[in-house]
Order: sequence, then C-alpha cells, then structure tokens
Amino acid sequence: MDNPQLIANLILKGFKKHYQLFQEITAIAPKAFNQANWLAIQKASADRISYYDDRVNETIAELKARLILDQSEQPNVQLWRDIRAIYQQLLLFHPQPELAESFYNSVFCRLFHYGYFNNDFIFVKSTLSEQPTIPSAAEYRSYFPVVDGLKQTIRDIIKQFNFEVPFVNLERDIRLLVKAFIKQSPNSHHHAHQMRFDILKSPFYRNKAAYIVGRVVSKSGIQPFIVPILHHFNHGLYLDALITQSSHMRVIFGFARAYFMVQTEAPSAIVHFLNQLMPNKTPAELYSALGFHKQAKTQFYRELQHQLNQTKEQFESAAGTKGMVMTVFTLPSFPYVFKVIKDKFGEGKPFGRDTVLARYQLVKRHDRVGRMADTIEYSNVAFPLCTISDSLLEELKTTVASALEFRDNLLIIKHLYIERRMTPLNLYLQTATLEQTRTVMDEYGQALKEMISVNIFPGDMLLKNFGVTSHQRVIFYDYDEVQYLTDMNFRALPKAKNYDDYLMAHSSYSVAPQDVFPEQLTTFVTTNATVRNLLEQLHPQLLDVDYWQQAQRNIKANKFANICPYPKALRFKNDW
Repeated sequence: MDNPQLIANLILKGFKKHYQLFQEITAIAPKAFNQANWLAIQKASADRISYYDDRVNETIAELKARLILDQSEQPNVQLWRDIRAIYQQLLLFHPQPELAESFYNSVFCRLFHYGYFNNDFIFVKSTLSEQPTIPSAAEYRSYFPVVDGLKQTIRDIIKQFNFEVPFVNLERDIRLLVKAFIKQSPNSHHHAHQMRFDILKSPFYRNKAAYIVGRVVSKSGIQPFIVPILHHFNHGLYLDALITQSSHMRVIFGFARAYFMVQTEAPSAIVHFLNQLMPNKTPAELYSALGFHKQAKTQFYRELQHQLNQTKEQFESAAGTKGMVMTVFTLPSFPYVFKVIKDKFGEGKPFGRDTVLARYQLVKRHDRVGRMADTIEYSNVAFPLCTISDSLLEELKTTVASALEFRDNLLIIKHLYIERRMTPLNLYLQTATLEQTRTVMDEYGQALKEMISVNIFPGDMLLKNFGVTSHQRVIFYDYDEVQYLTDMNFRALPKAKNYDDYLMAHSSYSVAPQDVFPEQLTTFVTTNATVRNLLEQLHPQLLDVDYWQQAQRNIKANKFANICPYPKALRFKNDW
C-alpha cells in the first residue's frame, strides 16, 4: 500500500543527501585555494553541476525499488496531494526549504506527465511565505570597530576566515584598504564609533580568487563592498582591491561567469543579504551565481509567470540574423531570449542535435570568464497560445515542429535554452558612433583572448554570435561550434614562392576540419573596413598564429590566466 509519509520522507532524504554532498564538494574550494590548486577548483566546480540530477535519479530509483509507486504516467491524485501536504509540513523549520521544494518538483516532474505540473501536485508557488523567515543574520557576523579600532577590526575579519596561507604584508594591505574606502565613500562616516561591519561568514571562491563580501552600516546608510584576495605566486596572499559600486559588484556576480563555491546552511538568507547589496539582481540570478542552478530555474520560471500575468505582450522572433541551428524568440518586456534547436540545420553545420546538446553542456561546466552567457535549460515548458504571436507560431511550426506539442490552449516546447538578452554585436555596430565601435571591438578582441586563455575556441567568431550588454561588455552566446582550444590545429597560410604558386594559392594546400588560419580572422568576421582596421589595430596578436599556439602550450602546461572581474583601476598598487 502506498504510504504518503514514507514517500515524503524518502524524497526529503534524497534532498538531504544531495545537499550534504553539494556542501562537501564545495568545501574543496578553500583547501584548494590555500594550496593554489587551481585545477582542483575547476574540477570541483564542473563536477558539482551534475550532483543534483544524480541525486534526483537515485531518489526515483529508491522509490521504484521499494515498489511504492505506480509505474504509469498518471499519478494517484489523492496520494500525491497528501504527499505534497506532508512534505510541506516537513519544511516548516528546514534551513533550505526553497531548495527542498525544487528537489521535490524535480522528482515529481520526472515521474509524471506535464499535465500534472500545477500547484496541486508540485510547488509552482513557493510556500516560504507561510514559513518562519530565516534571518539573513544567520549567514553573517557583525563587527564593531568602536571596541578595538578600525584596523584591528579588519584584522579580526581576515582572521575569521582561517586562511592557512600567510599574507605577504597584511598591514600594508589594510592601509590600502582603508585609503580606498575613504576615497570611494567620501560621504560615509569613517570614525570607528560611527560604523558596523556585517561580513558573510564564508568566502566566495572562484577560479584563482577568494572574495570577502559584506557591508558597512553607518549613519550615512549601507555601503556594500567586496574584497578580492589573491595569491602572489608562492609568497603568500594579498588583498587586491576594494569594490564598492553596485554596478561593479553585479559584474562580479554576472551571468557570464562561473558559479561561486561558497558554503552556506541557509541559502535564502545569503540571497536576501546579497539582494540588499545588489537590488537590481533577481533571486534567480543570485541563486545561479551561488551554484544553485536548479533553484535558479525555479525562481526564473516564477519570474516568467509573473511577467506574463502583468503584460498583454506576445512572444516574437528575436532581433538579429537568423541562426542555422537555433530558432530564437523573446518577450519584449522580459530581458531574456528563448532558444530551440531546429529540426534541420543550415548548410555548413555538419553535425547534429546531440553535438549541440554536448557543446552547450561543455560551456555550462566550463569557466566562462565573464565572456560566455549562462544558459538555463528546460524541458516541457508550457506557454499559453495567446502569448505567441502569429508570425512566431508559424516560424516555430516551420523550424522546430518536432519540439512542439499542442494541448488545449497551451503550446508545449519539449526542450529549450534561455539566455540573457543582449544586442547582437553586428546590429549594435550599425548605429554605433566611431567611439562606441572602437570600444566594442576592443571588447570583442578581449573576449576572444579571455576565452582562449581558458581553453575555449568559439568556432564561429562572426559578430552576430556576440552580444553587447548595457555596460558595453561583449559576451559570446552561440555555442554550437564551441570546442576546446587544444583540439584545434592553428596554421599559418602557405606563402607563395613564385608567380605560379600565387595563382594556385587557394588550392595548393589541404585543409583538415580542425585547421584554423588566424591570419584570416578579420576578413572572416566582418566586411566593414573600419571595423576590420580597428580590430587589427587593437588586437594584432589575434592574427598571429604563434599567439594561438602559445595559448595552447600554456593550457597544456596548466598555466591559468587570472582574469579579474573588476576594473584594473580599482586594483591596489602593491609595491612588491
């Protein structure tokens, strides 16, 4: 006989195991950082992404092994309503209730038909409002400079993190930190008795840096800040900068960067704290930044539903050149695009659907260095037909018919990706001033350099595959031709030795699928002479085959670049 209490307990047990293992692999980060073991941090960050799906599958297998589930796609309606009610009660004083809700949703949605994906059976709407709020103070400690003075308080804050590596010169760093704070926050009260520090208990680890995140509370208000900590080769640690502007903080927590590794017992509390520091960040974006990408999916879906309830707009085709692999659409008032893999690819794309899926997963697991947009992957997403414009519906039927299903007044898309919407670089350049063109082409070249420094070869480097953000950052977003840089063969164009060779230049040498000729880069990506000349002036290295080959050698030698996600002007001028 089916037992709702037992089933609810087993699902929560599965979530507990997931969260425990998630925290254990996250705990690798501080140890690896202290040892400057960057490969370990990269591996842990990539491995952690699959933990959630593994635990969901294990939970489903255990439920089936105990023969307590009907094997059909049709749930026992009353049984699952009872299970949901019991599960909700189990979360009343749970430290991770929102994550546990999403885990429950995942188990149910993999078991049953999407026709049952409503609030009677899953947590479409969160029940957090019905539960005691976890105070954000659970995730931070407060420090009071009036007791021991400002500099000693900063020493105490650093000491709390128990870094096992000594600092090169902590006293010098503290002086630079105080000086920068006074310069960046001239309107704040700076006397020790006029402020309080609230510091998140765990550092945020990513790539080669640890970040201290906190805020200064004074009579002037709240001043958020981030302090990056880096290694100086084998000599110790140092404070690298002070970031106080919310716009800079949002870039550090941006959608084009790898997920942070940070230990937390109460994710909702830490997200609430971060949201106060960066009010323009949505909960979905913050959960994603912390590595809770499944919770980010849940939050995003709720944000989408809220937006659809607030507008009479319809989805329409996204601006830009039509892609050969994806059909892309958007809702004008919602800053995202929705991408569906086409049934048939255009000429020049000698691969299939499985290759596209694998390459998007590659980027998901890789260090995106602030240059590759994160993607949210969904299955069986229901859109009210009334929200789809006639022209878009016709395009979808023509290009992605196999991914569509119609039920009553709903359009079901079986699989899609969602990304942050940006202005395609080729469209941006059509109306850009010369100064703006110079800025974004410098950004384009820098984006390529930063991607190849972490072993990513974008493949199709056409300008239409890059977007421009509101901060004029250039981000890559089309991954169907992404490969590892070390898998490519960078070659110099053969030089003609005589007139006959010159006449035969285009046919006298063979080209393998992985061959790349950097000298042709600017000719390939644009026909605009002004744009081409700017790119050649700003980034001549990109046309040099030796530059690309050296990047490959660096990767094979495990030499990793430290790409700072904040302006160089904010970095302290350390005198080593």
